Amino acid sequence: MKAKKILSVLLFCFLLLDILGCEAFTRKFTRKSKKPEAAVELVLAPEEYKGPNMTKEELYRQHYLYWSSWQDELINALTQKSSLKKKIDCAQEALKYLLNMKTMLVGDEQKNFDPQIANLQGLLADIKSDLYGANDNRNLHAAERIKSNIHRDFTYPEIRNYLK
Repeated sequence: MKAKKILSVLLFCFLLLDILGCEAFTRKFTRKSKKPEAAVELVLAPEEYKGPNMTKEELYRQHYLYWSSWQDELINALTQKSSLKKKIDCAQEALKYLLNMKTMLVGDEQKNFDPQIANLQGLLADIKSDLYGANDNRNLHAAERIKSNIHRDFTYPEIRNYLK
């Protein structure tokens, strides 16, 4: 009888240790959530960067410099027979900065700027329609002519008296 009691106590202790195991008793028998916790969504308040205050002369020079670099990039793309997407992108960026330059001029001088913008828009249309680059040489000469005309007539020393 005594052996049965010792055996039952040992069996009870063994089962108790088996149930408890390595983890804490409360963690082992606590219900776990079936769906994962929702991720916290980060919301940022948009802020507008105003940039440094620039004079109209500095702003015009900056737009002129950006236009000039994009025009050079367009000429390089036409020379190297780059992809159509690159040529279109360069022409669109050059046109964007040319339009920014135009908005900085007074009314009479803006009218003088219109033919150059029309030439660049025409060049952009020609580039878009030339899918295979067959007219790259003609477009290259047009881009160089637009660049030389603007360098001749719309550099800062030529235009400084006509800025708004």
